[in-house]
Amino acid sequence: MKLSLAGMSLALLTLSCCRASPAPPIQTVDSVDLDRFMGDWYVIANIPTFLEKGAHNAVESYKRNDDGTIATTFTFRAGRFDGPVRRFRPKGFVLDTRTNAVWGMRFVWPIKADYRILYLNDDYTQTVIGRQKRDYVWIMARTPSIPEADFERILRLLSDLGYDVNRIQRVPQLWQ
Repeated sequence: MKLSLAGMSLALLTLSCCRASPAPPIQTVDSVDLDRFMGDWYVIANIPTFLEKGAHNAVESYKRNDDGTIATTFTFRAGRFDGPVRRFRPKGFVLDTRTNAVWGMRFVWPIKADYRILYLNDDYTQTVIGRQKRDYVWIMARTPSIPEADFERILRLLSDLGYDVNRIQRVPQLWQ
């Protein structure tokens, strides 16, 4: 059977218009007390950006500025525990002031990266930061490790939110 050029073109056009439907909006926490959220957070696991691949002893620190922005310092050792120290200082902007759970994180002006607080336990000792695209995620805690049961529960939550949890990597933490 021969297909006409018009028929093939129509078939290709139809297929090219078919795309997977976008993921539903990702659910954030209902409310964040920014003052309680400030301070140091150890990165327990993540889907790393290209900047943080191979990170060891990764810590994200937040401090509120007088103008309402969030001074952020992300520090880690590159490649090993005694590797060179890498430090980034993006500026955070609270975009959803009703919940304080949606931020823009500016690494380079004028771009603000999507930054959403997806999980935060009641005592503000564990949190999960993600993105609407579900391409990156950071599991963080006030201590360098968390109980395995908590980690598994967070992975289930992330799976339910549409993340590919097979991409999540633990970040080595060793403090003396």
